[in-house]
Amino acid sequence: MRVVVIGGSGHIGTYLIPRLIGAGHEVVNVSRGKREPYTPHGAWQRVTTVAADRKAEEADGTFGRRIAELGGDVVIDLICFKEDSARALADALAGRVRHFLHCGTIWVHGPSAQVPTTEAAKRTPFGEYGVQKAAIEAHLLDRAHREGFPVTIIHPGHITGPGWVPVNPAGNVNPGVFQQLAEGSEVTLPNLGMETVQHVHADDVARLFMDALASPSAAVGESFHSVAATALTLRGFAEAVAGWFGREARLAFLPWEQWRGTVSEFDADLTYDHILHSPHCSMEKAERLLGHRPRYTSLEAVAEAVDWLVRAGTIKP
Repeated sequence: MRVVVIGGSGHIGTYLIPRLIGAGHEVVNVSRGKREPYTPHGAWQRVTTVAADRKAEEADGTFGRRIAELGGDVVIDLICFKEDSARALADALAGRVRHFLHCGTIWVHGPSAQVPTTEAAKRTPFGEYGVQKAAIEAHLLDRAHREGFPVTIIHPGHITGPGWVPVNPAGNVNPGVFQQLAEGSEVTLPNLGMETVQHVHADDVARLFMDALASPSAAVGESFHSVAATALTLRGFAEAVAGWFGREARLAFLPWEQWRGTVSEFDADLTYDHILHSPHCSMEKAERLLGHRPRYTSLEAVAEAVDWLVRAGTIKP
């Protein structure tokens, strides 16, 4: 099939586009053209790249038409963050594509209530990102059920892999936390360190997109989580990372209001977002309907990223 991928040069696309090429598809990558994939692969030589400024083209109402005119049997949107954007693209593609796949987020759920959280759980999103992604999901699934719009939504957790800093045991992306654990310094965690994070390797997200693409009868009109099978407490995560460097984690704990004063405002905001969500999502639906199981555990996925950070000199054991 001819597959158009919007935003294919990022975390997921680094793995998804080579998989699409390997499966024999013709691939068009729509990108601003400002980023190379995180990991080089020969398959990119067979990809047609179309430069587009989505924000500007959406402002003048031409983006959806431009994507439709690329003639994809399948369109995969990895970078849609506003309901209006999703509506306009769906309007342009209705009746013109066999399958439309949208990348969402587990943030559509809001704070965890009963865990593991299923895709059918009641939505209580907060914050602009989670609220908009939940609105996008509601709109697209409504169109699927009312109009037969062939959409599938994939909701990743904390995407990780070689080439960027993963969410760390303090719930932000400051590489200094990994450095402290590597050298045996004391790390202070918020509260009692029992909130959770749930990573997923970018290649496992790519694999789930491929599995949905291969099983449209089971995937259309559905949403699926894409996370490692289990979540990590901040404390358990820190202890595991220290162990990778032959250390025993030296941990201290502070109530949230005190802890936030020990880090930058940026780090505190990211941590607050992560610990208030404390995700622990289920992968049962993806296995039942698509036969998909993530290959990486949370720690295995993060270990690859940390190993890359060591090789890059960002973390110095």
